[in-house]
Amino acid sequence: MKLPISWLKDYIDLDGLTVEDIARKLTLAGLEVEEIKYAGLPMPDHAGSGMHSSGRHEFKTSGISWDRDKIVVAEIREVMPHPNADRLTLLDLYDGQQNQVVLTGAPNIFHLKGTGKLAKPIKVAYAKEGSTIYDGHAEGLVLTTLKRAKIRGVESYSMACSEKELGISEEHEGIIILDDDAPVGMPLVDYMGDAVLDIAVVPNMARNANVMGVARELAALTGRELKKPVIEYRTEGESVENLVSIEITEPELNPRFVIGLIRDVEIKPSPYKIQRRLRLAGIRPINNVVDATNYAMLDQGEPLHAFDYDVLKSRAGNKNVKIITRSAKDGEKLTTLDDVERTLSSTNVLVCDEKGPLSIAGVMGGAESEVTDKTKNILLEGAAWNFINIRKTAKQHNLPSEASFRFSRGVHPSLAETGVKRGLQLMAEWSGGKIAPGLVDAYPLKPKDSVVDVSPRDVKRLLGIDLTVEQIAELLTRLEFKCEPTARGLRVTAPSHRLDIGEGVIGLADVLEEVARSYGYDNIPETRMSDSLPPQIGNPIYEWEERVRDLLVSLGLQEVVSYRLTSPERESRVVKYDEYVTLANPITPERRVMRRSLVASVLDAVEKNARAESIAMFEIGPVFEPVKSDPSTGSGQALPNEPRKLVLAMTGLRDALAWDVKESPNFDFYDMKGRVELLLSGLHFTDVSYIPTDSVPYLHPGKSAEVRVNEKVVGVFGELHPLVKDKYEVEEAPILVAEFDLDVLRTVSPSYEIKPVPDVPPVFEDIAVVLDESIPASKVEALIRQTGGRALANVKLFDVYRGEQVGAGKKSLAYSLTYQSDKTMTDAEAAAIRRKIVRRLEHELGARLRS
Repeated sequence: MKLPISWLKDYIDLDGLTVEDIARKLTLAGLEVEEIKYAGLPMPDHAGSGMHSSGRHEFKTSGISWDRDKIVVAEIREVMPHPNADRLTLLDLYDGQQNQVVLTGAPNIFHLKGTGKLAKPIKVAYAKEGSTIYDGHAEGLVLTTLKRAKIRGVESYSMACSEKELGISEEHEGIIILDDDAPVGMPLVDYMGDAVLDIAVVPNMARNANVMGVARELAALTGRELKKPVIEYRTEGESVENLVSIEITEPELNPRFVIGLIRDVEIKPSPYKIQRRLRLAGIRPINNVVDATNYAMLDQGEPLHAFDYDVLKSRAGNKNVKIITRSAKDGEKLTTLDDVERTLSSTNVLVCDEKGPLSIAGVMGGAESEVTDKTKNILLEGAAWNFINIRKTAKQHNLPSEASFRFSRGVHPSLAETGVKRGLQLMAEWSGGKIAPGLVDAYPLKPKDSVVDVSPRDVKRLLGIDLTVEQIAELLTRLEFKCEPTARGLRVTAPSHRLDIGEGVIGLADVLEEVARSYGYDNIPETRMSDSLPPQIGNPIYEWEERVRDLLVSLGLQEVVSYRLTSPERESRVVKYDEYVTLANPITPERRVMRRSLVASVLDAVEKNARAESIAMFEIGPVFEPVKSDPSTGSGQALPNEPRKLVLAMTGLRDALAWDVKESPNFDFYDMKGRVELLLSGLHFTDVSYIPTDSVPYLHPGKSAEVRVNEKVVGVFGELHPLVKDKYEVEEAPILVAEFDLDVLRTVSPSYEIKPVPDVPPVFEDIAVVLDESIPASKVEALIRQTGGRALANVKLFDVYRGEQVGAGKKSLAYSLTYQSDKTMTDAEAAAIRRKIVRRLEHELGARLRS
């Protein structure tokens, strides 16, 4: 929200506070000022770099300061033709000290050229020679200094300024025409110098998305008086209550609806002061009636909507107008103010008359009943809507607006009457209209103001500060809470504009937050926790997964965290599922279901990083398996199962290229197998086996295996199937993938064997056996270990040979054997064990010892 300081001054005395002081106080109270933009007021001396560093906070600062002596209020007394240019004019201008002849090409006064002395001089913003302003014709904001020059034979040294040249807005099509009360000769900075606070309004601060809300906060923080606007106006004619009625069909969606009527308005531009404030606040001025609705909304926080009353009367057949709020019918259509025909659904709420829809409630009005230059009589609406419904509707139709921004965060129904009265007051003041007596106010669902008991003990326990009952009451009263003394402390009633105060324990926390904000977070001293520490309970699952992460990172893999939201089309590149957990309100079609495959998520990351020389990554996270609910239980939709998965992916070069590494092979099956072995070893799993498998659809047949620990299948790994790989935009190198079910792996008991350091030397021996190609090395190793018994301390495969020397269909496996016994082993004893091993391999596997 953009807030001009001049507007804030209407409701609180800011004398003695700099713009930075105000920004700091608001930021510490939860209204973070993201930027300060100056439009005339003196900028801090150290803001030249665009950043203002102020002790504990920094504020991004931009804008321009107006020189008091060189930029002033002036008046144009005559618009004369330029002797050498048809599109330029010369202004007879008085700057408060002397007459000036000023050259301009402004189109908004061109119609006065050659009409002689003006009956009423035009007040303008005048920049004298040497002034520093923005270049009105340059792209962006470029500072320039006015210098004397000849243009088409006429000397030019000063100018009447546009809004862009003074840093008010991007408008530069015409010069600023000030209100008639502007004093000629006054420094422009004294007349309308300003600064704008760009405030980030978080959802629990939505009540402050208006000038009055921020002024209320600042008054509480500074202890200054809040000057509320006096909303009074004269009424005449027939009461609106005799002309209009309201029917609310669903109070839970529309708890309040208020209508006022103003007749005989004259549509024209708003006073320049109002236009300038609206532009500084980020809203484009349109005309005095529309500007009144926007101004009242920014002023009080209640979005308003103006209907052309004569259009409604005509639609009603010149009978009394009946306003109806209801849910739309599926397929119902309405053309909104942006001239777009919108197809509505039953979740949308409409403001209608008996003939049909008039506007989308809380979001945007309809084109048929909008205010035009011919409008004379206006029906003004202020209402309260269900904030969740407004949020969904605005998102459904992609209609973000100032009104939906506020309604979707919650606007208290009590503001509807105040907003309508303020809007009528401004319309009457700016258009000369006559306000009809009374208001039509339908209020079927009044919210209950929250009541919370709070004591000094609560404040001490939760905030760590000592405050008396009187001090607590003073801090809360500043924020318009009602406080009544009780035996224990205070009974606090939330003000009528607050929807964010709960009851019970939550309400106590909400009220104490207000005490802390009003007291000042920066005034709360640092204290040690006085409550006893809660029992320290570990999280074994989290700690075990952290151990897995540490091991994988030590093996050279990087962790990725991908979206849990995806689409069936994206996952179908890897595996197809018929059912998903589907989102009711997805942010985008590409994120409309919960993922079923973690492999698909990790491969997406591989694809996005495909140009990297080498990729080795992993992810740990859940997948979401839908569970059908049992209608007989009446419990509604069941929550999905969320098994935890681990996926590893590797592709690219095994070693990074460097000055001493010119070539490197790509990762292959055994690189992945090695990392899987080291991971399981680090988790202290010993009974691990790898079984070839062709049952995994996304892995390459013949280049994939399942992993078993203690005979339990815990995962699979291998090379990505070529048909799956072709669906991704990746390089030619093979992609290796491993997937583990962590829920199963975590149930396997690890082995923590402790072996004494041997005090006798080992005996080392190598053997090579020739056997059929089809026999896996793991089976050979298992038989060797089983036959060698306790005397065989270690077995390691160190060579595999295939060739003419061993014959077709054969392979040679060379193993390094380590013998270790309780006593020093002789060569004869080692040879006996070796012969026993060879005989068993020959008997069970048909192997022969290679000479």
